[in-house]
Amino acid sequence: MANTVVGIRFKAVGKKYYFDPKGLELNMYDKVVVETVRGYELGEVIEQVKEVADSELIATLKPVLRKATEEDIKHYEKNIADIPRALEKCSIHIKKNKLEMKLLGCEYTLDRTKLIIYFNAEGRVDFRELVKDLANEFRLRIELRQVGTRDGAKFLGGIGPCGYLLCCNTFLGDFETVSIKMAKNQNLSLNPVNISGLCGKLLCCIKFENETYTEFRAELPKIHSYVRTKDGKAKVIAVNVINKSVRVITQENGVQAYGLDELTFIEEYDKKKKPSNGE
Repeated sequence: MANTVVGIRFKAVGKKYYFDPKGLELNMYDKVVVETVRGYELGEVIEQVKEVADSELIATLKPVLRKATEEDIKHYEKNIADIPRALEKCSIHIKKNKLEMKLLGCEYTLDRTKLIIYFNAEGRVDFRELVKDLANEFRLRIELRQVGTRDGAKFLGGIGPCGYLLCCNTFLGDFETVSIKMAKNQNLSLNPVNISGLCGKLLCCIKFENETYTEFRAELPKIHSYVRTKDGKAKVIAVNVINKSVRVITQENGVQAYGLDELTFIEEYDKKKKPSNGE
């Protein structure tokens, strides 16, 4: 069954969510008001109205309530402007309650009925007293959300080991799985210091080039395999995936370097070939 949806994002670098446009004429970058699990929020259209199958939806579609009015946008801007002061007050109450938690950020719902506070901590935190103090301070509902270290880096931002602003804070809408296998595939140092980001997890950029490395590796001979070159049969001792070249060793000429187009793949050893009948 097909569903009519529109793609909406709530932060400049955030996930895309689908909503039911309810017949509204929506264009790219229109500001809209929707109701989410967090409450009423102001979002931006980043994908035009289209049809998607049920299998592409991960939750029940909620409707777009309306296009944002000038009043909605003023409320949103005031909420944004009040965040620094809210964070300052939150920090004071965290210190007062002597809690081991790192405050990352906070946000008001559009109608300002709830303040959502994001934090990071090593383990579980008993913040019941903190919630009471904050509710008395702000006179509205308080919701504390503990997030992981990757989300923490996305909130705070920073400069990565490459010297550029963090990918998660500039253009990555969602986190993808990164594995040690990908680092090995790219011949990267497996020293955690060299392949970890500010969050302590594997660098997101390892994922970016993995597909290219996998594609190029499939074209190259494996290390310790044998190839035929202009100098005769040789054993592969190293490969340069990006340059599509290999280093080989031969009895006559020692170590030599060749491009992929200069090689012919052969059996590893003549003695490894199966003997024909009668031999």
